[in-house]
Amino acid sequence: MEWDWAFVWQIFPTLVEGVKITILATLLGSVLAAFVGLGIALARRSSNRILSRSVSFAAEFIRGTPLLVQLYFIFYVLPDIGILLAPLVAGVIGLGLHYGTYTAEVYRAGIDNVPRGQWEAAKACNLSARQTWMHIIIPQALPPMIPALANYFIAMFKETPLLSAITVLELMNQAKSVANSSYRYIEPITMVGAFFLAISLVAVFALRWLERRYGRVET
Repeated sequence: MEWDWAFVWQIFPTLVEGVKITILATLLGSVLAAFVGLGIALARRSSNRILSRSVSFAAEFIRGTPLLVQLYFIFYVLPDIGILLAPLVAGVIGLGLHYGTYTAEVYRAGIDNVPRGQWEAAKACNLSARQTWMHIIIPQALPPMIPALANYFIAMFKETPLLSAITVLELMNQAKSVANSSYRYIEPITMVGAFFLAISLVAVFALRWLERRYGRVET
């Protein structure tokens, strides 16, 4: 089968629509993962052992099971108990929860890296726990974490083809639909790879800038 440029231009708008959904799912999933990860990191530091251990167990369980299984559970199993979610919503929740357990470890490392003297200084100034976290700890812990968080978000972007399993019309699902209807696979699947490569390269350059700006590049 020979490459057909006319067919490529014919399917290009359809694939671009898939790219938009892929990017949207990644952005929304990244925001959710950032908040979920922070919540897990803070809960695991709680003096309440029941809370900290329960959250730790849940995080380890999610991190230890495949994302695809979690997506199937959210989209196909939850409706059995009355929780019906749109495909994109289910996909974003799945991505956010799964990667939230990884970003939690980044938050943990960043928080632990804040000098102990900062905690003692906040206590000496009679700052509340909320003031200590919001004005002392998080502002110092966050900048070094940015490159690692960005790395996970790039990984999330590469995982978005799994959303096709729950009927999200992202890039891979659009390409499969085109291929199944035209019986031509070389152009749509190659274009999927080209789109992912192009966006990933842009993201990698952005990550390198973040590493130079907020962290140190390891050689």
